Order: sequence, then C-alpha cells, then structure tokens
Amino acid sequence: MTDLDPISPVDAVAMYHDAMRDEHAESTRKSAKHRLRAFIQFCDEEEIENLNELSGRDLYKYRTWRREGQGDGRDPIKLVTLKGQLATLRRFLRFASNIDAVPPELYEQVTLPVMKNGEDVSDTTLKPARAIDILDYLENAQPASRDHLIVLLLWETGARTGAIRGLDLGDLDLDGSHPRLSGPAVHFVHRPDTGTPLKNQEKGTRWNRISEKAAHFIADYIEYHRPDVTDEYGRDPLITTQYGRPSGNTFRTTLYRVTRPCWRGAECPHDRDIDDCEATHLDKASRCPSARSPHDVRSGRVTYYRREDVPRRVVKDRLNASEDILDRHYDRRSDREQAEQRSNHLPDL
Repeated sequence: MTDLDPISPVDAVAMYHDAMRDEHAESTRKSAKHRLRAFIQFCDEEEIENLNELSGRDLYKYRTWRREGQGDGRDPIKLVTLKGQLATLRRFLRFASNIDAVPPELYEQVTLPVMKNGEDVSDTTLKPARAIDILDYLENAQPASRDHLIVLLLWETGARTGAIRGLDLGDLDLDGSHPRLSGPAVHFVHRPDTGTPLKNQEKGTRWNRISEKAAHFIADYIEYHRPDVTDEYGRDPLITTQYGRPSGNTFRTTLYRVTRPCWRGAECPHDRDIDDCEATHLDKASRCPSARSPHDVRSGRVTYYRREDVPRRVVKDRLNASEDILDRHYDRRSDREQAEQRSNHLPDL
C-alpha cells in the first residue's frame, strides 16, 4: 500500500472516463459512466474515501450489493446485467492500477458470473414479417414521415441507431451517381468530434446501398417533412427534430411506439383491454410485450438475410459486425431452420 497514491473513488472514475475518450465511442463511455455510478455510491456507503483501501472483501460485498439490486432502487438484477456491471468494474480497476490507485492484481479478484449457453443473449427480435407489415402501414398511413424514415432506414441498412442518427444530407446519393455504386446509397461516417461517432470508429465508415423506393421516400421526407435546421455543430442532419439532430432516445421511443400492434389497429395479442392498457400511453410504450427496440430491428434483418442465404461475408460487411457477433446476438433462426438451410447445400440429402 505504501507505493500507492491516495485518490478518491470519484476522482479515479473521472480520470478513467477521460482516458476512455481516446479509444471508445461515446455510447461505450456513457455505458461505463452509468455502471460505475453504482460503484461510487457503494464506496460512499462503505465510507471508502481512498481507493487505495479497496480490498478483495470489498469487491465481494459490492458483487452481492449489486446482485440484490442495490444502487438503483430496483429489484435483484439479472445475471447477465451483473456480469456487465462487474466487467466494467474490472476494466476500471485495471486502469486504476496503472495510475497507482490500487494494487496491480486487484482487478483479478473481480470474478465474472459464468453464463449458461445463450443466457447472455437477448431472445427478442422484430420478425421480418412484422417489420414488413409495419413498413407497409407507414408507407400508406404516414409516407415519408420521420417515423417511416427511421424504421425504413433501420430495416433496409441493418445499421445501428448511432449510424442512422449520424447521417447528414451530404451523406446521401439518392440518384446513384457514385462511380463505384450501382444505385442509391447512404454513407456512414465516423465523426466523433461533432457528436456522431460510429460504434467501430473508422472501421465503421462505409457506403450502404438502399432501394430505389427508400431513396424516393427519403427525397420526399427532405422536401415535405424535414424541419430545415442544423445541429449544434452547424451540420445538416438527415433526420431532424425542430431543435436539430434527434437523440438516440428518439429512435428507441419511435420503435417502441410503432411496434405495438394496437398502434396500427391490429388486435392485441396479449388479451389486454386497450382502454386500460398503460402501454397505450406514449411514455410507457416500452411496457407493451410486443414493443421492440432498434436492436431488435437489426436482429430481424440479420435473420432475414440468413434465411435468404445471403453470404456471411456480405452480411458482416453491411452491418459492420463480426460473424461471431452476428451469430451470437442477431441471428434468430431456429435450430430447425438452420439445419434445413444447411441441407440445401449438401449433396444426397
């Protein structure tokens, strides 16, 4: 302990957040900040004012404290959530050892829960048939609206929310004039200095083809529905609110809202009384069991590609994710579906 420099948990976490700016996307930094907020609260409750004093016994107590839902006033958390919390703490403690705040080996005493097969993978998705139904409804009821464009771009490109949010008017090639492309496309660009980083940073910069129909609706949105505003950096976002570039939460709430069956007049599959259902309120749309997130649109698109036997390399490049990530977190084909598709490529079956 004599070789360590005294530092408070708050100051050490602040230094960690600052160091992350050099290598991590804003979304990753925000996630780490949220997770370590509970650790700071724990240290405060345990009266750990100097991080040098943190021990393996404290780390075990923190694990139990978080497992029981302490730190955010909620019920006991899921194992996969606990694993994410502890993995973030482990990375923080490795950084803390580099600045002489804790012993070099302390991070090794943060053991991560062992997940059973598939336990750390979400089982929700927006099934391709539902995605198409929602798009058909939007195309007829709200053509070229912001809601329509958000769902359309998420579905056609399979891109992450951050990539769609970061599109500017100058990133569009709606008439297919790009010399190396054979049709309309959008250009996803990593711009961390002006608020729109990509998940995989420069490696995420890419052109994605879109359909002629999508290009038509984008053009109509720009001409008839897009508020003519710039963002705080003077850029011209494709998708806007009256105040500028929308937040990531705008995309999530849009998906929660439009994926509720009752929103488009379909029968409720959950036997709920529409007049009494809390999920009919816009601020509680996520509480509908049928509501889906942008991540679920992405997994639905991967499933669609795989069912259509689109080559894995093509899907990997288009969605800017490794094959392992696509297989583990996005492909929602059943085991039977995968077996049937493999048999199509094998002789004498």
